[in-house]
Amino acid sequence: MAVSLREYRARIKSTESMKKITRAMELIAASRIIKAQQRAQAAAPYARELTRAVSAVATYSNVDHPMTTESEDPKRAAVLVVTSDRGLAGAYSSSVIKESERLVEMLREEGKEVDTYICGRKGEAYFKFRQRPIVQSWTGFSDQPSYAVAQEVGQTLIDAFLKEQGEEGDVDEVHVVYTRFRSMLVQEPTAVRLLPLEVVEGEEKPSADDALPLYEFEPSPEAVLDELLPRYVQSRIFFALLQAAASELAARQKAMKAATDNADELIKKYTRIANQARQAGITQEISEIVGGVNALADASAASD
Repeated sequence: MAVSLREYRARIKSTESMKKITRAMELIAASRIIKAQQRAQAAAPYARELTRAVSAVATYSNVDHPMTTESEDPKRAAVLVVTSDRGLAGAYSSSVIKESERLVEMLREEGKEVDTYICGRKGEAYFKFRQRPIVQSWTGFSDQPSYAVAQEVGQTLIDAFLKEQGEEGDVDEVHVVYTRFRSMLVQEPTAVRLLPLEVVEGEEKPSADDALPLYEFEPSPEAVLDELLPRYVQSRIFFALLQAAASELAARQKAMKAATDNADELIKKYTRIANQARQAGITQEISEIVGGVNALADASAASD
């Protein structure tokens, strides 16, 4: 019984140590998520205005740009999967990977081959463990992405899209799978097609009283599109990385809070069992003492 009691006390001690770790990680995630939300909100106006500018050029210029032109026979698509670099975030990375698997299956049903690009060590480890080819991967920034990384990722995907069909590494479509931050409780895996460009001005339609703007393009619509479209793609990728970072921190905070609560329950359970074991040990010792006293009393009475 004493061995069992020591075992439960050791379990209580180890669970308390684990609780301190999960509680600290919960607080760290809670402190960082505010900054991540602020960065995502700060990037939204630039992305919105850039979308309006691209929409205006694409709508009023009547220019067939390579990045806005649909391929007549698309055969290959690139899929960028945005996961986390670290674990302990619940089902965050696995949900994104499941969404990417669904997208890949849909593309293959359409007769397209898929090139995979990865952001985050979790996604990279998933595909490497299953021996699936990865064209290129970027790691080490999932919780604090920078615009420089978004530029590098965006330029890589643009270069692959602009290659001539049949050239090594060419793709006809570019898709991004990331986690959209809805709220602290809801993070939604989302798949978006970036190229060929599908520019959406917004959900709200202009009223009848709104005057349509007049646009002049200098030096030319083609030159404006050449400058705006890469910036548009890079800003969309940067916004996706910021959304994913906020979602990762929210998922980690939620997972660590659940782990801390589970540790509390385990400590209570082990404490109760340890008390029961201690009481059982005391009861057994008392029974042995009483039995010994009775045996001595009986032996003394028999000798008299």
